[in-house]
Amino acid sequence: MTKPQTVPRIHPTAIVDPQAELDSSVSVGPYTVIGPHVRVDAGTTIGAHCVLEGHTTIGRDNRIFQFNSLGAIPQDKKYAGEPCELVIGARNTVREFCTFNIGSPGDAGVTRLGDDNWIMAYVHLAHDCQVGDHTIFANNSQLAGHVHVGDWVILGGFTVVHQFVRLGAHSMTAMCALLFADLPPFVMCQGQPASARSMNFEGLRRRGFSADRLACVKAMHKALYRDNLGLTEARERIAALAGIHPEAAADIALMQGFLEAVDPGRGIVR
Repeated sequence: MTKPQTVPRIHPTAIVDPQAELDSSVSVGPYTVIGPHVRVDAGTTIGAHCVLEGHTTIGRDNRIFQFNSLGAIPQDKKYAGEPCELVIGARNTVREFCTFNIGSPGDAGVTRLGDDNWIMAYVHLAHDCQVGDHTIFANNSQLAGHVHVGDWVILGGFTVVHQFVRLGAHSMTAMCALLFADLPPFVMCQGQPASARSMNFEGLRRRGFSADRLACVKAMHKALYRDNLGLTEARERIAALAGIHPEAAADIALMQGFLEAVDPGRGIVR
């Protein structure tokens, strides 16, 4: 009886620098190239024809599909070879043809992707992007430099985000949205440039938000978008909701913290 052929975890055609640190359980596909400053934790799989370079750290149990470029230098003319980083957390899925660049010395110097994210094909994370946990980026989502994305954010296909823009937790964009301003937590937007349409109620229900928390989110939406209030007035109205919806105290704090950090010159998606 013929024994089944064993498949090596690192394909013989892959080029892995001797200084790279790969857990013994990591698998590497054909023709992939891994540089000397790359670290990959247990259980991660790396497909064929990938390039992992720079000071790149990848956590546990990630699925990195074929044809990805992770850890290349930033697309920033000011970059002069500084040892900036790309840090990827655990249990992420990264589909084909994604490009994640390292950070730049003009910011924290780190581009970061958190845990449990679902990143579809052709997604670009430019230098110094900070992405939280449990996000979904549909095909061809493009983030310019210094973009911050909160937990549970969903980006529709072909979403384009301008540099330094922030997207609050639980927010969502429609296909082909173009963001020049900050998108507050819970808000759904659409258009070029993007306009607020509603709150992400269905997503919040799926995440277990109670009726009281949903009612508070609806009231925050009313303050921001329905009552013709300025941002300062809207923040005051939202702060007052704490006495009406005590169960939603954390949601109110999330919104207040986000709005306090809005750059007046950029504003929020309206």
